[in-house]
Amino acid sequence: MTDLVEEHTILAVVVGSRSYGLEGPDSDHDRRGVYAAPTRSFWRLDKPPTHLDGPAEEQFSWEVERFCTLAAQANPTVLEVLWSPLVVAVTPDGEQLRAARRAFLSRRVADTYGGYARDQLDRVNARRARTGETNHKQAMHMIRLLMAGAHVLRTGEVLVDVRHHRERLLAVKRGEVGWDEVTAWAAALLADLGDAAAVTELPERPDRDRIDRLLYEVRERGL
Repeated sequence: MTDLVEEHTILAVVVGSRSYGLEGPDSDHDRRGVYAAPTRSFWRLDKPPTHLDGPAEEQFSWEVERFCTLAAQANPTVLEVLWSPLVVAVTPDGEQLRAARRAFLSRRVADTYGGYARDQLDRVNARRARTGETNHKQAMHMIRLLMAGAHVLRTGEVLVDVRHHRERLLAVKRGEVGWDEVTAWAAALLADLGDAAAVTELPERPDRDRIDRLLYEVRERGL
């Protein structure tokens, strides 16, 4: 199945710390991509896989239809792929996907970004209660998600590169910021997310017609 990634990838990017501007000398290369399975492969009983690991280390790819479904659901991990500044490879289909990226945005991002961040905060607090230890890296990404959520609600653009907050975020990751300060920062960002949601100009729903046209054209070219 790796030939789907090797031969039919339409967009490949690097995400994670390197795209956030938070990398260090030993940071991973988190590779994410989108492949468009040949249209005729859907005419069999056994359909192409919706996602694949590899073939490179730290590489994960989605089939374009599954990718579009998750992006329309405002999945933060998936949306970051469309806004990553580190594009490794892109085909005309991939360019069309990136050009349509704002079609995936809706007010739902307030719930997904806020929900992901709250879930991470709950996990950190649960671990602290259970073991007395703090997952500082998880705490840092919780803060970053809240920043990104308010930003997309206000601007219609997904915030990926947060190097302008690099020192403070890395201080959280290193455990140099007290937990009370971290939770106070998170509370302020959650309030800001709520304020941004109240005034956002994002639509109630993603532009499904444009997404459908995109998929139709990709499938038609895949014949």
